[in-house]
Amino acid sequence: MTRRCVGERLTRAGAAAVPALTPAVVQMCVTVSGGPPAGPPALAATALGCAALLGRRTRPLAALAGTLAAVLAAALAAALAGAPADTVGPPVAVALALYALAVHGTAGTAVSGVAATALAAALAAALTGSPPRHTAGTAVVVAGCGAVLWAAGRSRRRRAADREAVRAHRAASGAAVRYEVLAERERFAAELHDAAAHRLTGVVVSCAAALRLDRPDLTRDALRHAAAAGRGTVAELDRLTAPDTRPGGITLADIDTLAARHGADHTRTLDTAPPATAHTAHRVVREALTNAQRYASGAPVRVAVTARDTGRLLVVTVTDGGGERSAPGLGGGLGIPGLRSAVGAAGGTLTAGPSGPGWTVRAELPLTAPLPTRRWPAWPGPAARDWALVGLATALSLGVALLATGAPDSFGGPASASAFVALSALHAAPLAVRRRAPERGLAAVLLALLLWLGCDLADWGGPPAGDVLLVHWWVELAFVRSAGERLDRGRGLAAVTAVAAVGGLALARGTGISGDRVAAWAVLSALLAVPALFVWAAGRRAARRRAVRRADADRRRELRARETGAAVRAQRERFAAGLRDTARRHAHAVAEAADAGDLAAARSEARAALTALRDLLVELRAGAGAVAGPGPGSAVGPGPGSVAVRAGVGGGGRAGSGVGGWVAVRAGVGGGGRMDGRAGAGGGARGAVRAGAWPGARGTA
Repeated sequence: MTRRCVGERLTRAGAAAVPALTPAVVQMCVTVSGGPPAGPPALAATALGCAALLGRRTRPLAALAGTLAAVLAAALAAALAGAPADTVGPPVAVALALYALAVHGTAGTAVSGVAATALAAALAAALTGSPPRHTAGTAVVVAGCGAVLWAAGRSRRRRAADREAVRAHRAASGAAVRYEVLAERERFAAELHDAAAHRLTGVVVSCAAALRLDRPDLTRDALRHAAAAGRGTVAELDRLTAPDTRPGGITLADIDTLAARHGADHTRTLDTAPPATAHTAHRVVREALTNAQRYASGAPVRVAVTARDTGRLLVVTVTDGGGERSAPGLGGGLGIPGLRSAVGAAGGTLTAGPSGPGWTVRAELPLTAPLPTRRWPAWPGPAARDWALVGLATALSLGVALLATGAPDSFGGPASASAFVALSALHAAPLAVRRRAPERGLAAVLLALLLWLGCDLADWGGPPAGDVLLVHWWVELAFVRSAGERLDRGRGLAAVTAVAAVGGLALARGTGISGDRVAAWAVLSALLAVPALFVWAAGRRAARRRAVRRADADRRRELRARETGAAVRAQRERFAAGLRDTARRHAHAVAEAADAGDLAAARSEARAALTALRDLLVELRAGAGAVAGPGPGSAVGPGPGSVAVRAGVGGGGRAGSGVGGWVAVRAGVGGGGRMDGRAGAGGGARGAVRAGAWPGARGTA
């Protein structure tokens, strides 16, 4: 082990041990400052709490259990000695352990820890001889303080996760660009295969049939079809190579047109579907009809588009009756694997295989987005901190009233107890909306304080509003900070003024004020305005820092978008150059040969265009390794945001050849999404069977 590793371990051990000594330090400070001297049982309980805190990071639940045991042991020792508990070390250890549990444990486990802490506090109070009312007050106050510790720990955990996500996102910026380039390759390859190859396959099939039968009417139809398909292919290739082209405008009605053009028996039982679902369904039907042309020429084809599961699934089924192969070498084995990837990306499933004498392609696509599954209870992130503050405010109000021994007694009678509980809830509950609606929440809090003043004037027997303000003014300050963060300057200063004025009025109504109460109200309001202004200014600074961080994130996002757009445009220009020199030239030659009446030349040029398209498709998919890594099987980045490209061998083929290779592309940013695409394979279980390997085999999975 190197010296550096030893030093790092010692540093981590020291960082874990120093906070564990905090209970002992606090106990020592209390004793030195004139507090009651701690006896041997109290010192032993403090030592037990310090020992339990050593495992607060790795085993936070066990650490909390150890500190609670220390508290109960100290209470039991005090009960046996007939003296009050003289130690503060174990409670401090419990607070640290509860905070560590919220940071390093799950939210539900931490809530259970808060409940266990409140029960242990009540049990300790009962052991020391406290009356039931004081025992209940202790449990309520401890529960409120535990809620704040829970919220603080969850906030720290969330901030740490956000920082880690930002670091991972920045580290994966280069991978994000590569991922977009890979996604552009996949999208372009899918469109190229679906649009252009479909037209050219029809030209080859019709020309081959016309040449074989040698009938003038078939020859005229084949020449007319070849001329139209050739020009359509040229237009389609020009559209695909145009900048920023995206598929769109496909509806279920286009499937009707497609099926009618191929003479298929078509059935459709639903009228509309989401655009993305309709586009994917159209791709499925087009690919299946193209394969039927290639491998079952002249066979009857049935197309069905139906709904299943009470309208939640769109089912597309294309079945042919089997037939003869129209011409050898038309398929490259890339269609169905790419289609399966597209259907899977849309959230559906695709199956393709023999069905009697023919072949069936079946796709199931979702018509509605799945409902998000939510765990219960739901921990709503930052809003949970506000609810924890509600718990603290309520617990302090009720708990302090239960622990109070002198007059006035908040629970002296049913009327005063009901009014006290209602006012306490009204004063605490608005904290739950201090982020979403700070103005309305502050108005409710100040209304509760004014109602408390009204009860004072009616001599209701509860605690005076001035005493309530001294204990709970942090509630008003919490709203002042929210006003600084969420409101403009004018409304924020109005909130500060309202808090100071109502607070000064509550204090001026107190029994300790003599003389002119109006002057006292003015002076007290001015004094309360000073801390309120400081809190409001802190909220303004926090809002400015948040705006700076947001602007920085937007600037980085815009820069990355420009880099990604430039890389994608470069890829598309490269594709366009390759198409112009190969497939587009052959497609144009198809139209010229058809216009000249040369059927054999039209068929030859269509086959040459198909071969060029197939070669380009294989290059697009197998060439993904050049984008993400130095070669097949390479991987860039082992962590979040990495891009991995793997090329395998199927049935003797190699990645990058005509068929026989499969390419899987996986990418994610900041531990996010993933894209999988597998295209082509040699013979075997992995993917497609090489077209023409044996009678009846198809270039599909």
